[in-house]
Amino acid sequence: MNDAVRKLAASQPAEQHYREAPNNIEAEQALLGAILVNNDAYYRVSDFLKPVHFHEPLHRKIFEVAGDIIRMGKTAHPVTVKTFIPSPEKVGDMTMAQYLARLAAEAVSIINTEDYGRAIYDLALRRALIQIGEDVVNIAYDAPLDMPPQSQIEDTERRLFELAETGRYDGGFQSFNDAVTLAIDMAGQAFERDGQLSGISTGIMSLDGKMGGLQRSDLIVLAGRPGMGKTSLATNIAYNIAAAYEPEVNPDGSFKAKNGGVVGFYSLEMSSEQLATRIISEQTEVSSSKSAAAISARRSSKSSSPARR
Repeated sequence: MNDAVRKLAASQPAEQHYREAPNNIEAEQALLGAILVNNDAYYRVSDFLKPVHFHEPLHRKIFEVAGDIIRMGKTAHPVTVKTFIPSPEKVGDMTMAQYLARLAAEAVSIINTEDYGRAIYDLALRRALIQIGEDVVNIAYDAPLDMPPQSQIEDTERRLFELAETGRYDGGFQSFNDAVTLAIDMAGQAFERDGQLSGISTGIMSLDGKMGGLQRSDLIVLAGRPGMGKTSLATNIAYNIAAAYEPEVNPDGSFKAKNGGVVGFYSLEMSSEQLATRIISEQTEVSSSKSAAAISARRSSKSSSPARR
C-alpha cells in the first residue's frame, strides 16, 4: 500500500454510514403487542394494514398468523401464535416464545393501535416510493435502445397511480355520529345554495329533481348508442356548472364553491379545440359546420383582399 492510499484510508471514518429504508421497529412491536393482548386491536388496523407493510420479516409473519387466527374466531395470544411459527426461529438470544411474551408484556393501550398502524403504513408507502425512484434511475441509465423514454414515463405513472390508489387508510367503518354530522352540514349547505340542492346543480331541472344535483360520492355513467347525445349532455352539464361558479372564502383564506364549481373535462375522442367549438356551437345554437365554414370564408376573403397603403 503506497503513501497516498494510506492517507486516503486514514481519512475515511472507521464506521461507514448509509441510509436505511424508513422504518419504525418499535411501532411494529407496540402494535403486535397490543394485538396479542387484545384481539380487538386487530380490527382497528386490518382495513388498511397488511403483512407486507411491516419492515421486519418476522413481524410480517406474526401479524399474518395472528390475523388468520382472529378471523377464524379464535384467540390470538403468544401461545397460539407460537404454534404456527417455525420453532428454530429466534430473535437474538430469545426464543420465539420469549419474544412473543415480551411483545405482550410491553403492549401499549388499544387506543393507540390505529396511530401505530398508520405510522407503519406511511413508512411502507415511503419505502415503495423509494423503490419506484430507484427503478426509474436504473432503467433510465440501462434502458435498451428500443425502449423510448415515453414508455418508461407511462410505466412510472402507472406504478405511482397504483400506489396512490392503494395508499389510503381512510376507508372502512365510520362512526354514526360522524355520518350524522356530515349529513346535517350537507343539509345546511343545501339550504344556502340556489335551488336548495344537496349537490351541485347540473342546470337541468328535471335531472336535478331526480338526483338532487351531483353528489361528491357519486360515479355517474352516461350510456347509450352512438349519436344519442351523450357528449352533448355532458358538455352542457359541464358548461352549466362552470357558468354558475360562485366562490366563497373559507376562514383559512382558501376558496370553496358556494354555487357551481370548477370543471375538468377529459375526452378520448376530441381535442380541446373541438370541445371548445362544440360548446360554443351548443350555447350559440349555431351549427359547428356553419361556423367553421364562415370562419374559413372570412379568412379566405382577408387573404384575397388588396393590401392597404
